[in-house]
Amino acid sequence: MPVNLSAPDPASLLSVPGVELGIAAAGIKTPGRRDLLVMTLAPGSAVVGVFTQNRFCAAPVTLCKDHLQGASIRALVVNTGNANAGTGADGLARARATCAAVAENLNLAPEQVLPFSTGVILEPLPHDKIIVALPAALENLAPANWGAAAEAIMTTDLVPKATTRKLALNGVEFALTGIAKGSGMIHPNMATMLSFVATDAPVSREALQEILRHAVSRSFNCITVDGDTSTNDSCILIATGATEAPVIQDAADSRYASLQSAVTELMIQLAQAIVRDGEGATKFMEVRVEGGQSEAECKQVAYAIARSPLVKTAFFASDPNLGRILAAIGYAGITDLDVGRIRLWLGNVLVAENGGRAPSYREEEGARVMAAPEIAVRVDLARGNTVATVWTCDFSYDYVKINAEYRS
Repeated sequence: MPVNLSAPDPASLLSVPGVELGIAAAGIKTPGRRDLLVMTLAPGSAVVGVFTQNRFCAAPVTLCKDHLQGASIRALVVNTGNANAGTGADGLARARATCAAVAENLNLAPEQVLPFSTGVILEPLPHDKIIVALPAALENLAPANWGAAAEAIMTTDLVPKATTRKLALNGVEFALTGIAKGSGMIHPNMATMLSFVATDAPVSREALQEILRHAVSRSFNCITVDGDTSTNDSCILIATGATEAPVIQDAADSRYASLQSAVTELMIQLAQAIVRDGEGATKFMEVRVEGGQSEAECKQVAYAIARSPLVKTAFFASDPNLGRILAAIGYAGITDLDVGRIRLWLGNVLVAENGGRAPSYREEEGARVMAAPEIAVRVDLARGNTVATVWTCDFSYDYVKINAEYRS
């Protein structure tokens, strides 16, 4: 079961003026399951994205990048059950046909549509099923469909992931709502997921792109479930500008910092929800590395700990075999690391210092901390002033079972 994570109340999710969402069952993998989402956007909406850095990126990722270079984006189409990755020229053709069908239904140019897919890799996208189901999704369009949309984009997720908040900028209220999916194959860059976040605040495309980069670097690029970077990762940030106010052009605007902070906090919440719902997860862990010479160095050590199968299985068993954490720190790749200066805490329990076990440490204290569903690991490298935090989960028997049976 997900770790301290429950499904959001759909009624609590704020509608975003300028955004409508429609859901339908295309039967891509499971008959009768709602697996198709269409989002329509008001004219003039600013749309930006960041995507996987996996060189085997999926056809829809390639097409999204192309479409974002040009036309004003007016619609998004998302399917689950098939990733349309590892499908070559045929995959691109099927993604283009899907965009063309959406465009025809909405009287748009195909370049104004962004496609997204998630599911099994190396299988042809059944785009004919998507095209047949499009009218039902468009009939279902409504501003309040965020909760249903969060369910429609799930794959191995157990819980839909959505969050929302009101945002006041110089006395004017705006909505900020986002959804995400992800549970396995989670690791930057980016963590394996799809996420769509929208606001009605008026923001220039350039400012919005910088806000997205900042937010993703502190959220979706700070999580790992299994160390596998997906072919389909996509995070889209939308600003419809549907509520009248002056446009935020850049960071010099007094409203910019507040918007950036709100988007970052919302994306951190969605990113943590992905880890809490990691495949087979029973523990949620925060790994904080401080005292580094750079943020990149701190993240390097944090990820070495967070993606270690030996560390993750020990946490699943609540077994304080904490030498595994020291080993991960040691192989993280910092060649001039002085291990004699490192200190390691589990919760508020000092575990290691001066190159070995802390004299005050008692294994029963470690076991007590590890028995909790949420656990903090803290490392002080004692070589600088920077800090980085990564979130991860344990490896349970169910992780193997879920992935062994993924296609069945």
